[in-house]
Amino acid sequence: MASLDSVETFVRTQREQIDASVEARGLVKTYRSGARIVRAVDGVDVSIARGETVALLGPNGAGKSTTIDLLLGLLEPDAGEASLFGGPPQEAVAAGRIGSMLQTGSLIRDLDVQELVEMMASVYPHPLCVEDTLRQARIEELADRRTQTLSGGETQRVRFALALVSDPDLLVLDEPTVGMDVEARRAFWTTMRQGAAHGRTVLFATHYMDEADTYADRAILMAHGKVVAAAPTTEIKGLVGTRTIRATLSDADDADLGALEGVLQMERHGDVVVLNCSDSDRAIRALLDHYPEARDIEIASAGLEDAFVLLTSDGNGAS
Repeated sequence: MASLDSVETFVRTQREQIDASVEARGLVKTYRSGARIVRAVDGVDVSIARGETVALLGPNGAGKSTTIDLLLGLLEPDAGEASLFGGPPQEAVAAGRIGSMLQTGSLIRDLDVQELVEMMASVYPHPLCVEDTLRQARIEELADRRTQTLSGGETQRVRFALALVSDPDLLVLDEPTVGMDVEARRAFWTTMRQGAAHGRTVLFATHYMDEADTYADRAILMAHGKVVAAAPTTEIKGLVGTRTIRATLSDADDADLGALEGVLQMERHGDVVVLNCSDSDRAIRALLDHYPEARDIEIASAGLEDAFVLLTSDGNGAS
C-alpha cells in the first residue's frame, strides 16, 4: 500500500502538471559543425506556470532560440521531452492556444495589414476579432498599408498582431521589441501586462535587460546550452553580491581611490567616480574618512546586467 507521503507527492505532481503552461525535461539538441558535434541545448529543464511572465536570457549562441523551437515543436529533441498545457506542443499550436513571434520569417508581400491579419485569423478555431487584434497591437493606423512598405519597428508590431490573433493562452516571443522605438516598446509591454493580468502566460527572449528586470516575474538564464539560473530577477541580482558607489569628487588620486578598503575596482567619468565594492559599508566609511568633500553619493546594488555577465561568462556556465 502506498504511503501517505507518496500519495501526496503524486497529487502535488499531477497538480503542477495541470497548472503548468510549459513543461520540459532534459531537452537536448545537437548539431554537426564540420567534424564537431555542438550541443546547442544540453539537458534543459523548464517549467512555467499559467499566468507567469518569464524572460529567457543569455548571450548569442546560448541556445535560447533552439530551446524555443523545441518548446513549440518546431524541432524534435535528441533527448528529453516538452509539453504545452499537458500535451504535445503540436496539439496546443493546432488548437490556437499558442501565439509565437519568432526572429525568422517575413510578412507576406502585396497584402495590406488588415488583409494579412484576417487571413491568419481564418486558420484558427476561436480567433480574436480583427479589430480587437489591431487595437491590442496598436496598429490601427497601419491597417491599409502594404506589408512591404512597413518599417522594421512597424513590421515587428504587425508580427505581434499575428501572434495575438489566435487569442492564445501562451505567447512565445523571441526578441519581440527589436526595431521598436521607445513609445512602441512601452505600448507593447502595456498590452503584455494586460494579458498577463487575465491569465495569459508569456515567455520572451530578449537582450534588453531592463525589459526582463521590469516586466518578468522570473528569469531563466542560459549559457552554453544549459540553464545556469532560474529565479526572480531580484534573487538573480543578489547572486552577484557587489554594490557600486558613485560620487562627485574632482581632486582625488585614482590609485588611492582604488586602494580604499572594500573597493574592488575604480572608474572615473570626469568629476564622477564609480567604485565597485565587495563591502560597500567599509568602502563608504573609508571614502568619507579620506574625502569628506565627496558629494552626490549614491549606493546601488548590482544590476541584472552585472549578474547576467557574471553567470553567463566562460567558467560559470557549461563547457
